Amino acid sequence: MSIEVANESGIAVDESLIVSVARYALDAMGVNPAVELAVTAVTTEAMSELHERWMDEPGPTDVMAFPMDELAEDTRRPDAPDLGPALLGDIVLCPAFAQDQARKAGHGLPDELHLLTVHGVLHLLGYDHGEPDQEREMFALQDKLLGEWRAARERAAREEAQRRTDAQVLGTAGLEDG
Repeated sequence: MSIEVANESGIAVDESLIVSVARYALDAMGVNPAVELAVTAVTTEAMSELHERWMDEPGPTDVMAFPMDELAEDTRRPDAPDLGPALLGDIVLCPAFAQDQARKAGHGLPDELHLLTVHGVLHLLGYDHGEPDQEREMFALQDKLLGEWRAARERAAREEAQRRTDAQVLGTAGLEDG
């Protein structure tokens, strides 16, 4: 799975965590590991332009998702070469806009960007929140994926801390691996 992050926003973004949460969501949703995804963080001005151009709405927004329409397998010629990795699409984040939302929600910008990344992934996979039942389904799935990702990260951090402690104890006792 190839996930590229470009930060053009002028605001510090932990790109490795954006990749991590996107990869977790895609894996959890059973998406083919050969997909490619691009995530771009942009300024409020750039997001305003995209929002007006593609959604016909003024001003910036927090996240936009642009699914890529690949050729359907059944419409390709039988002798056509394999397409290779499928381009899932692009997610565009606006950290400056998200910063205000994070403050209002009572958490930090990184948490908001992780939520928005999962939100964008779900949009790329065809989820929407235009109707109340769609919104309940999408937001419940979004919360579930975020909770599982956070729990997995906490577990990994505890295991790493335990490994470091074990290595230190073994080293002090002269039993470290040589």
